[in-house]
Amino acid sequence: MSLIRPQILAAISGAIAAYLADEEAVQMAAAGAAAAPGPPLNLWALAGRQEAMQLRLLMQRRSLR
Repeated sequence: MSLIRPQILAAISGAIAAYLADEEAVQMAAAGAAAAPGPPLNLWALAGRQEAMQLRLLMQRRSLR
């Protein structure tokens, strides 16, 4: 077996280091995206939508009779 030349060894170790750095950056980005909270919940809008849906349901039931 022949010995690996220093230039090839440096290229291999550089590629491995770049790969590991890229994997770490991807994991950090995924953790940052998952931890970011969404906008606060607007309870007034939620209640209004629920009331509108309830009114629509009542109107549909009346029209079916």
